[in-house]
Amino acid sequence: MSEILSTISGMSGYRVAGVHCGIKKNDALDFALIVSDSPATCAGVFTTNLVKAAPVLVDQEKLNRSGGRVRALAVNSGCANAATGQQGLDNANQTARYVAEKIDCHEDEVLVMSTGVIGVQLPIDKIRRGIDLAFQQLSEDGWDDVARAIMTTDTYPKLASVTKDSFQVAGIAKGAGMIAPNMATMLSFIVTDAQLSRDDSQIVLNAVSDHTYNRIVVDGDMSTNDTVLLLANGEVKPTQDIEEAIGTVSKKLAQDIVRDGEGVTKFVTVAVNGTATDSEARQIANTIATSPLVKTAFYGNDANWGRIIAAAGRAGVNFDPAKIQLKVTLGVDETLTGAPLLLVFDGTPCDYSEAMATDIVSASEFTYTLIVGSGQGSATVWTCDISHDYVSINAEYRT
Repeated sequence: MSEILSTISGMSGYRVAGVHCGIKKNDALDFALIVSDSPATCAGVFTTNLVKAAPVLVDQEKLNRSGGRVRALAVNSGCANAATGQQGLDNANQTARYVAEKIDCHEDEVLVMSTGVIGVQLPIDKIRRGIDLAFQQLSEDGWDDVARAIMTTDTYPKLASVTKDSFQVAGIAKGAGMIAPNMATMLSFIVTDAQLSRDDSQIVLNAVSDHTYNRIVVDGDMSTNDTVLLLANGEVKPTQDIEEAIGTVSKKLAQDIVRDGEGVTKFVTVAVNGTATDSEARQIANTIATSPLVKTAFYGNDANWGRIIAAAGRAGVNFDPAKIQLKVTLGVDETLTGAPLLLVFDGTPCDYSEAMATDIVSASEFTYTLIVGSGQGSATVWTCDISHDYVSINAEYRT
């Protein structure tokens, strides 16, 4: 396993900047520019929501026209540029043109992303100001400002990096609400100074996204703007460690999104085993992870296993309820601590200590493991609780 850092430094071949262009109030950073010094191959995965924001539609077309050749990413927060019609498309394309003029490249080599309120036109005059300011401040050391500039309801910037012998992988992400595991609701940009073909980049990104960004849940909603991009601009062909490094960075960023979810107080792993296929296990895990009843029990420090098996039973996957096992363990992933507490065996409750169960689910991180049979299928989803603060944040989002 590669050592993962929560910072980015020494990332050669890229210059970045995050600035305030005037979309947000109180001088908050709201525009970011990432420039590759040489043409980079680019792969992308985008929202599967039928209602796609203008930048998503524009970027998909640009990647097709350019053959995955990219020089820059321009990102704004505070305005999603979604449900904005032809003017929204025109503004997204104009943003790319302004950046292309600054760095002297073709406009199809500039991708644009937006995040914020839906149904508001992008203030293109402010965006142009942001481009001018960011261009003047480009450096190898501006990654923290970039991560802050793309935040909406996030409470802290999300960065990650891994350094190997011959290459480095770094990434940033934003996301706190409208998070669901179907091209997870977020923006994330991963860069490497390794060499990857476009086909290899897309294969790696698809595989990594399936096991990281698509395995997180905050509230079960899906945005109009979801975008994950992978840029590779190096001359050194990496070893097979490249997918592991990209996966390590992506996993950290994905988990950070859940940990920083709107109003979140608990980070919970839901692991399902024993199904006929992995996809069946994932279907059950997703159903549990998005259940409001399950998530409110997490918030209330209530080891209410009945809600978990009830959610599993309505997931649309056939299994024998008489073979259900459910256990809860303190910690997550590699940090599991202590022995698992068996709550249910062969579909009926065990003689367990309710006080011990409450202690475990009162912690900030814990894992539920559900076994539904003897099949080889398995899946893991990372989720959280739903608190009073989540309701307050989203009730007042536009006000």
